[in-house]
Amino acid sequence: MQPDLLGTRERLCQGESTASDELESALAAAQSPSCRHAFLKTDPEGARRAAAAGAGKPLAGLAVSVKDLFDVAGEVTAAGSLVLADAPPAQHDAPAVARLKAAGAAIVGRTNMTEFAFSGVGVNPHHGTPANPADATTPRIPGGSSSGAAVSVATGAAFIGLGSDTGGSIRIPAALCGVVGFKCTARLVPTEGAIPLSTTLDTACAMTRSVRDAILAHEILAARSVTRSSAPLAGYRLAVARTHMLDALAPGVARAFERALALLRNGGAHIDEIALDEVKRIVAIQAAGGFTGAEAFAWHRKLLEARQQDYDPRVRMRIVRGDQMKAHEYLELMTERGHAVAGMESALHEYDAVLSPTLPIVAPPIADVAPGAERDEAFFRTNNLLLRNPSIVNMLDGCAISIPCHARGELPVGLMLWHGQLRDDTILNLALQAEAALAPNIE
Repeated sequence: MQPDLLGTRERLCQGESTASDELESALAAAQSPSCRHAFLKTDPEGARRAAAAGAGKPLAGLAVSVKDLFDVAGEVTAAGSLVLADAPPAQHDAPAVARLKAAGAAIVGRTNMTEFAFSGVGVNPHHGTPANPADATTPRIPGGSSSGAAVSVATGAAFIGLGSDTGGSIRIPAALCGVVGFKCTARLVPTEGAIPLSTTLDTACAMTRSVRDAILAHEILAARSVTRSSAPLAGYRLAVARTHMLDALAPGVARAFERALALLRNGGAHIDEIALDEVKRIVAIQAAGGFTGAEAFAWHRKLLEARQQDYDPRVRMRIVRGDQMKAHEYLELMTERGHAVAGMESALHEYDAVLSPTLPIVAPPIADVAPGAERDEAFFRTNNLLLRNPSIVNMLDGCAISIPCHARGELPVGLMLWHGQLRDDTILNLALQAEAALAPNIE
C-alpha cells in the first residue's frame, strides 16, 4: 500500500520531503494510466496553491480527492451524470469540503462515481469505469459508488478520498481496492451541499490508506476529537455474526476472513460466534426496496420528466421503482427500522463490535458487468451481493470500518468491524489494534 498521510506529514516535518514534491507526485499519479477514468476533473494549479498554504495545518497541504457528489465553490456538481452537466456552478463549498480545505487539504480533483451514487458496482456509462488497481492484468470493478475516490487513494493520487456511504459506497470500493473505508454514524458529518440519494441513510465519510489516517479524516469531517484508547485486542469482546453475512462467501473471501479471525485470536482477541438473528429482520424490511428508491424518486421526479433519456438506464430503472412505495409503507418502514435498531442494540449490548467480511466476493472483471442489456442480470446480481453486508449497518444507523485482510498476492478482501450508532470511537480504536494484528499478512 502507498505511504499514509500521517507518515508523509512526519517526513515533511523532518525535512525529508516537501508538500510541493508530494503534491506533484500525487498529480502525476492522477494523470497516469492507473487513474484512467478515476477523475472527472483535476485542478493542478488550485492544488498547488493549497499545498503552499497548508504548512502547519493537520493535512499539511497533502492531496485529497472529492467525489463528484459534493459542492466545491465555482464547480458544477454533476454526480457522475449527464443530467446535471449543464447545472450552474456551486456558490459555496459543502461543509465536508470546507472542513477539509480549512485543515490544509490540497484538492487535486473531482472523482468519478456511479451516476447519482445508486449502485455498489462502480460502473459509469457516461465517463467510463476506472479499473481496480489491485489487478494489473484483468480490468476489474473498483466498487461504488465512490469508485474514483477509491482508485485515487489506492494509486497515490490522494491520501484521503472524500465520498459518501448510503448502503456501502465507501466500504465496498475500499474492500475491493485494498484500502481503508470508515462509515461514521450518519449524523456526525453534515451532508448539506451533497446531492442526496437517501436523506435517511446518506453518510459523508472517506477512504484512506490506514486506520490512523481514517481517524484524522473523521476528526476533520465531523469537527470532533476521537476519544483514544490504548486497550489491547484482549480488552475487547467481539462477535462474529453467522446469520446471513457469511452466506455464500467466495473461497478467497472465506479463506481471508478465517485467517483474519485466527490472527486476531492470536493477538489476544476474544471472539464469540453468535447467530444474531436480528439481521434477518433488517433483511426483511429492506426486501421491498427500503428508503433509497422512494427518497431518490422524490428528488429526481422532475428531472426524470425532463431528462430521463440522459440517465444511466440501470440507475433510472431503480429510481423509477421508488415511485411504487405508498406513504403508509414508507411510514411503516420508519417504524420497523426503529424496532430493528433497538433490537440490535439489545442483542449486541455485551459486545464492542461485530466482525464480518465486508463483502462476500472479490472484484469481478468489468467486462462481466459493463453497460449493456445482455449483462444486466450479472450486474444486478453483483450489485446485490456487494450491498448485502454493508447495507445492514446503514439500516441500523450504525458505524463501520473496512480494513484489508487479504494476504500478499491475493485480490483484496475487507474485514468489516461494526456496531450501532455512536460507537464510532470504539470501532476506530479497535480497528487500530486489528490493523496491527493483520499487518504482517497484508501487502
